[in-house]
Amino acid sequence: MILDKQSLLSDAQAITATAASTNVIDLGAAGTVYGAAAALPRDLGKGCKVPLLLQVVETFATLTSLTIDVQVDDNAAFSSPKTVATTGAIAAANLTAGKQFSIDAFPRGTDERYVRLNYTVGGSNATAGKITAGAVPGIQTNG
Repeated sequence: MILDKQSLLSDAQAITATAASTNVIDLGAAGTVYGAAAALPRDLGKGCKVPLLLQVVETFATLTSLTIDVQVDDNAAFSSPKTVATTGAIAAANLTAGKQFSIDAFPRGTDERYVRLNYTVGGSNATAGKITAGAVPGIQTNG
C-alpha cells in the first residue's frame, strides 16, 4: 500500500469517542478562467476514481459500532459540513486489525475545498482501536 503524508486523513488515529479525523485535505481554491466572473466548479468524485483507504490498524474494544462519514466544507473549521458518503454502522465484531471498509473512492458531491472524515462511536466509548485513512493510488486486497 502506498501512503502519502499529504493525503492522509488519519494516521493510526486512536478513535475512543466521536471525533473528526486529525488531518484535513485542502484541495485548494478553485481556479477562475480568465475573464470569467465565477470560479470553475469542482467535484473530486467525477472522472477517474480516487480510492479512499479506511483500514483498522488496531482492534477496537468496548464500543458497539463505528460509523465513518466523508465530509466536505468550504472552510477548514467545518462550520457547515456536508456528508457525501458513509460506511453505515460497522459492528464491533468487524472492527479488527487489517479490516478495510466499503467506501472505495471519493463519491460525486465531493465538491468543496476541504475534506475530512468523521468517526461516530455507537454505544460506549472505545478503550482501544485505531484507524489509518486517506486518499491512495490503489487499494491492496490480499484476497
